[in-house]
Amino acid sequence: MPPPDKAAAFPQRVIVGVGEMFVSDNPAITLSTYALGSCVAVVVYDAFAKAGGMLHMMLPDSKISPTKALAQPAMFVDTGLPLLFNALAALKTEPRRLRIFVAGGASVRCADDSFRIGERNVRVTADYLSQRGLVVRQTAVGGTINRTVHLKIANGEITLKTPVANDSFLLAA
Repeated sequence: MPPPDKAAAFPQRVIVGVGEMFVSDNPAITLSTYALGSCVAVVVYDAFAKAGGMLHMMLPDSKISPTKALAQPAMFVDTGLPLLFNALAALKTEPRRLRIFVAGGASVRCADDSFRIGERNVRVTADYLSQRGLVVRQTAVGGTINRTVHLKIANGEITLKTPVANDSFLLAA
């Protein structure tokens, strides 16, 4: 009898920070991003490939800082989303099977945010996904509260935590 799978015996949490992205097909991994304010996280899962990813974007447009975009493309919606979907394709995911969840885009500092970064992040994200025929299954965007998101690669389960509630649901469904 072969030894038990070490990866399954040792669950791993991968923290996806601001301007970072991570994809995986390892069922032992849970992806997490914390305290999304105006930033937007895009969480993607393919139940057939049992692969998923998370992207934590801070700003809508890389033209704000082209040099930073070259060094850290996941920081921007327009450069981070292509990076995420290319990395997922390398894990044998298919666009028609992808389940997508978008969270963040809040105005947590004050309700009257003149820069409207959160709102702009959400709009540019939605436009990018829509233009490519990618359907968002669920969102938790806007408002004035921060959000924390976890994705279990094993089954597509997402846990969404806010200062007022904790919800879990299967993105694979």
